[in-house]
Amino acid sequence: MEKNFCPIRDILDRFGDKWSILILHTLNENGVMRFGELSRCIPDLSQKMQTVTLRMLEADGLITRKIYPEVPPRVEYMLTETGKSLLPHIQGLVDWALQHKEVVMSTRNKFGK
Repeated sequence: MEKNFCPIRDILDRFGDKWSILILHTLNENGVMRFGELSRCIPDLSQKMQTVTLRMLEADGLITRKIYPEVPPRVEYMLTETGKSLLPHIQGLVDWALQHKEVVMSTRNKFGK
């Protein structure tokens, strides 16, 4: 293990970006989804970033990917039990954001952001 390794930072860096949270939240809301379905639900997420984020979430054991031997191949994504266990915490952030969005946006506007 490296000298400055911080497990909290390591975990938060892996799923703390907006795309990971949005993908996990979307899969929770919709269940099993195909790549294109996810794209339609999160339209401002580029195909490249979606691919990178899905691979990272799969590598961390938060989602699974199932490939069907069809032409063209069908690929489906779903939450794992570990991913599902993270959802109450993500939902807490979503609820907080919805509850405080007006205050945050108003304050941002004061700073020209």
